[in-house]
Amino acid sequence: MTPYARRGVHGQTVEALARRILGGEIPEGATLDLVALQSELDVSLTALRESLKVLAAKGMVDARQKRGTFVRNRSDWNLLDADVLRWQFDSFRTTDADRALLRNLAEVRSIIEPAAVRLAAGRRTDADLAALNTAVDAMGAGGSDAAHAVEADLAFHRALLAATHNELLERMEMVIESGLAHRDRIVHSSPHSQDPVPAHRAVLDAVRAQDPQAAEAAMRALLDQAGRDLDRVGGSDNDLERLSGQ
Repeated sequence: MTPYARRGVHGQTVEALARRILGGEIPEGATLDLVALQSELDVSLTALRESLKVLAAKGMVDARQKRGTFVRNRSDWNLLDADVLRWQFDSFRTTDADRALLRNLAEVRSIIEPAAVRLAAGRRTDADLAALNTAVDAMGAGGSDAAHAVEADLAFHRALLAATHNELLERMEMVIESGLAHRDRIVHSSPHSQDPVPAHRAVLDAVRAQDPQAAEAAMRALLDQAGRDLDRVGGSDNDLERLSGQ
């Protein structure tokens, strides 16, 4: 599903409601008091209802006669939706569930990206190589600018999925990107993370050489480094709390 537009009263209301649900302020199973929410959020009832429709489409809320509008069980939520993922990381509080979310993302990446890079190695075009090379060059040019490093890394992984020329794999960008951005903000905000350029350059070189086996090995090495970096800089609750709030 394409992420909704976040601007305006509608977007702000969706964000506010989602964060309350993801943060546990409005728990699973709770019935929503629409009149109270309308007053708290200072929006019209129409704007509130339209915002709830967005959350309903993502499986987070539902409405029934005699019960009203309520928060559905987490098992019903569309956890692969890009907005739902982003909201989860926006609500990151270093709980066991939050840490599990980072682990789950790492496992998903370990399944998707090594297979994707094998396809990319066999299908890449000159335009794909140019996009990958631009992203790697940007990583090296950003210095200590964490925001620049995050965007360069996201650009690399978007370009990699695009190079598979598989429409469904390309859409996995929406699943990976929110969590990858959060992980990158933690890692690249620390002076103790390793230089990401060599590992990404190794993937690019293997894709350029059209060597699927080498490309997969390079990607697995990159993911291993990513895990070590996160363990190194996010080992304490204080670090994670400070960095997740940025």
